[in-house]
Amino acid sequence: MALAGVRVIELAGLAPAPFCGMILADFGAKVIRVDRTRAGTSLDTQARGKRSVAINLKTAEGVALLKKLCVQSDVVLEPYRRGVMEKLGLGPQELLKENPGLIYARLTGYGQSGSYASAAGHDINYLAMSGLLSRLGRSGEKPYAPLNLIADFAGGGLSCALGIVLALLERTKSGRGQVIDASMVEGAAYVGSFAWKSRSIGMWDRPRGENMLDSGAPFYDTYETADGKYVAVGAIEPQFYAQLLQGLDLDPGSLPPQMKVTDWPELRRIFSQRFASKTQEDWSRVFDGTDACVTPVLSFEQVSSHPHNRERASFLTDAEGEESPRPAPVLSRTPAEPSLASDPAIGEHTVEVLNEFGFRSEDIEHMISHGVVGSDAVRAKL
Repeated sequence: MALAGVRVIELAGLAPAPFCGMILADFGAKVIRVDRTRAGTSLDTQARGKRSVAINLKTAEGVALLKKLCVQSDVVLEPYRRGVMEKLGLGPQELLKENPGLIYARLTGYGQSGSYASAAGHDINYLAMSGLLSRLGRSGEKPYAPLNLIADFAGGGLSCALGIVLALLERTKSGRGQVIDASMVEGAAYVGSFAWKSRSIGMWDRPRGENMLDSGAPFYDTYETADGKYVAVGAIEPQFYAQLLQGLDLDPGSLPPQMKVTDWPELRRIFSQRFASKTQEDWSRVFDGTDACVTPVLSFEQVSSHPHNRERASFLTDAEGEESPRPAPVLSRTPAEPSLASDPAIGEHTVEVLNEFGFRSEDIEHMISHGVVGSDAVRAKL
């Protein structure tokens, strides 16, 4: 796989950093998640392909051990607020002295500098600070945060993974590592570059929810069908819009012009009535094979059985029977080969990993008996 041979130390966190680590693991990196001892059950739902080492960072021996693991790796991925790693003596300055080729990725909400750098927050806060939240929502309603996808995952985990891959590529030329300051505020704003840079062409002149691509236009929206399900419509271009009207059996001459904004409410009323007359499956039969840009809004239960997704094997099932998306994009020569094994228990691979890093069996046993590391011996033997 593309990242085969890359060793990553991921400090356990929530959502964005684990997603970043999973991306790296899916594409071949050896990702070792460092958990706290006695942490109970892991909340990492993005643990596919990772191994777990449990280290007690409240002990000097535990901190020293983590340092050894970091300086013998290619990448360190940490999700803590500014200053936490420095207090442990594990900041980038210390680690890069010992391993100048180390890539040290810091994934936080507000970045490593600025007045909010040490503040708590979540996706909705970072999205708000990026400016994008002010543009999301229906007309006349308050701003609406669409799940925790934009800041946490697109602007956070995915953006950080890109930074790591870029740093790995640059290292092949310079031989040197570097620090990645991945701010979810800035990542979210960068993902929204189209919204920012298309203001000059009038794309966002109207209030929130009244523009072409934010649910303002009746030809770019979702509609309920007769069975209580939904279809998505994105018929912007004239040739696609014409096929939409044809599929709906509407006479273009009897309708207001497509781009006459003042008539959009009337068009939406007409479309709503027409879509409510058939089921989602009926409309799929009408529009499949056309360029009307009409698709079913698939539930998680439906998505893997849709013919297109099934033909591409776009979703996979793991050892626990849970379904999830296949890694994307698909590389022709070195595609991702995601692990289908169960997610790691905390400390499941402690002994295995420490052996790989050159620790002797007696030293490992000493660390286990003195509470420096934890080992889930039961899971390790399975």
